Amino acid sequence: MLYDDPEAGRRNSIEDEVTEMELDVMKRLIKKYEPGHTDRIVAMSEAKRYYRNETDILMHPKKKDEEGNPMRNADNRIPRNFHGLIVNQKAAYAFTAPPLFDAGNQTSNVKVAEALGDEYKKNCTALCVEAANSGCAWLHYWRNDDGLFEYAVVDSREVIPVMSHSLKKKLMAAFRMYQELDEETGDTYMIYEYWTDTVCQAFRRKIGDTVDEGLFYCNMFVDPQTEERFSEYRHDLGEVPFIPFPNNNIGTNDLVNIKRLIDVYDKVYSGFINDLDDVQELIFVLTGYGGTDLNGFLQDLKKYKTIKLDEDDGADVKTLSIEIPVEAREKVLEATRKAIFEQGQGFDPQPENFGNQSGEALKFMYALLEMKVGLMQTEFETGFARLVRAICRFYGLKCGQIIQTWTRTCIKNDTEQAQICKDSVGIVSKKTILKNHPLVENADDELKQLEKEEKEAQEKADLYGPAFRVPPDDPEGGDVGDGKP
Repeated sequence: MLYDDPEAGRRNSIEDEVTEMELDVMKRLIKKYEPGHTDRIVAMSEAKRYYRNETDILMHPKKKDEEGNPMRNADNRIPRNFHGLIVNQKAAYAFTAPPLFDAGNQTSNVKVAEALGDEYKKNCTALCVEAANSGCAWLHYWRNDDGLFEYAVVDSREVIPVMSHSLKKKLMAAFRMYQELDEETGDTYMIYEYWTDTVCQAFRRKIGDTVDEGLFYCNMFVDPQTEERFSEYRHDLGEVPFIPFPNNNIGTNDLVNIKRLIDVYDKVYSGFINDLDDVQELIFVLTGYGGTDLNGFLQDLKKYKTIKLDEDDGADVKTLSIEIPVEAREKVLEATRKAIFEQGQGFDPQPENFGNQSGEALKFMYALLEMKVGLMQTEFETGFARLVRAICRFYGLKCGQIIQTWTRTCIKNDTEQAQICKDSVGIVSKKTILKNHPLVENADDELKQLEKEEKEAQEKADLYGPAFRVPPDDPEGGDVGDGKP
């Protein structure tokens, strides 16, 4: 018998019913949230495609010459990576110098810096780029095999948040959804990780199967001691270990305002290049052509270098030249380029915009970018605060009010900035002056170096000073120790 004890059999039956109930609940959740997320994936993928400079002009079908004319029309496709440029401007401006955190005590600060690790700056940039392309970036953290805090930026197309209906919109749970190849069978599965504040449950569905028929538990978690596999993992992290980093206050990506303008620019510019290519080919005007068709005319011309005309008096062959509206297209391209940087809230890096600009003029050039980064910073500050608190909670450390220091990186007038620093001596602290000096990268290190040099100078003064000091009772200024009374 399988069960010697009737009660044992009943308990096992109850567990099976609970399992089936959990599976039914998960099926309903997936069917509720996955369809809407699929629409968002389309928008995210489009923005990421434009970031890689794969714009719509490359997606258009190729021109086909149905008649097989050997003198085909040019079909150049030349995308301009305006979206990638503006997003990279934003990331470099905000995170070349990543934000610094103060959790209220030195012990916590040291541990937070250690947990953030060497890749902290890289992850900040990745968060910015992901948010710019997806509308919201997601950071996932967990306990690694060594028991240490670890985190990574997740592709936003993989994350489906489950939010509460309260005004605060608290994150109740999160799906992580991605494809995985089963190397043993060669089948591709959709993996669903469902994270709550206490546990993660894993499910999988074979691609091609419906959720109702093909969703099953996925034993992806391994006990390191027994090597037994489970579909459930209790993380004990205190909250859902996913942190959102919205791109702005309305959660839109940076492509939405400039996509149509980029498409116009690509179309006009590529058309311009196509015209330049086509103008190199001659267009023939035939009068009294004795051949059969136009294709025969071209073939005869290429093969024999001659053509046959009728004996009519008006028989003739002429060529046409194409006039390209250069000025009109230049104006369209210039206006479109200007609109792209205005709508995208970036700055146009054309050389004529710089020159020997004053500091105030350079600040004005960054005004739109500063507005965009400011909106992002407001949202990111909340995410970074949650990250710092998660680290402190993970290691059992105290965490008070978190102070964040953000630094912008932009082109400056170094001469003007150095003069300002010189004029500020005695008005502001030495550390503040060093922070703003164009030649100083790290104010703390520079301050230590200055203190070291001042100390060395003072030691030299103490060593050699007595050799040049006149004794108080020697009005004639004789040498020290010369025997005079």
